[in-house]
Amino acid sequence: MLSALNELAVSLTYPPLLSAVLILAGIVAAAVRWRRSGRLLVLLGCGWTLLWSIPQCADWLRASLERQYPRIDEAALPRADAIVVLGGGDYSWLHRAEVSIDDLDHSRLATGTRAWLAGRAPVIILSGGGGGRGPSEADTMAKAIARLGVPASALLLEERSHDTRDNARFSAQLARRHDIHRILLVTSALHMPRASYWFRSVGLDVVPVPVPESRIGGSWTSRWLPTRRALWRSGRAWKEYAGLLAARVQTLAADAEADVDAGKPTGGKT
Repeated sequence: MLSALNELAVSLTYPPLLSAVLILAGIVAAAVRWRRSGRLLVLLGCGWTLLWSIPQCADWLRASLERQYPRIDEAALPRADAIVVLGGGDYSWLHRAEVSIDDLDHSRLATGTRAWLAGRAPVIILSGGGGGRGPSEADTMAKAIARLGVPASALLLEERSHDTRDNARFSAQLARRHDIHRILLVTSALHMPRASYWFRSVGLDVVPVPVPESRIGGSWTSRWLPTRRALWRSGRAWKEYAGLLAARVQTLAADAEADVDAGKPTGGKT
């Protein structure tokens, strides 16, 4: 039940979907003669999507997550037992005839590779499952990172995960089998707050290595005129906030259940 509610809450973070719910609620309110409330809900619904389709507003929202973990030069990172690179990145460069690691500023695999080349950790864990057909994402990542100079002998593949919580659970299982305790966690700066939360929750010592995503720059019009791309970027940020909140709720619920099973009081007077 809790999982279903979490999924519903996360789905409503996409601005057009929440706007549609507000507009529908406004129409229903107007139909039952709550006309003022109905008009307000419709205006809120329209305004919500309009606001987050403005590129500058999308960047402000995303920055509130991205600045939680500033980027650190790979050579300045502390040493760890392994580097964990999460799936979900862009692998389009895998099909280029020539590719240089210096051209991949926004690539998770390139960031993990630079940390490995700098001697920060001897092993790279590639974490990403599949849909049951074809190769896993981790396998695709392994083919891509080989082009950047990382040998197969330095890789461990985690191929069962389907979401961030799975990434953490299954990577931790793999880590324990290889006596890995401290990791350099590589994912996008936007995703890092939620990812680091889950990885810490499974007992790993996490050093965040955020990868910046591209920003919308240019003229005044490109920053302030609404676009579909800005709406998508805003939706991703709201999804991260909702996912982080859901993760904390799930953790609290699991802790409360564990206390009940152990016979501990969960609150109130006895």
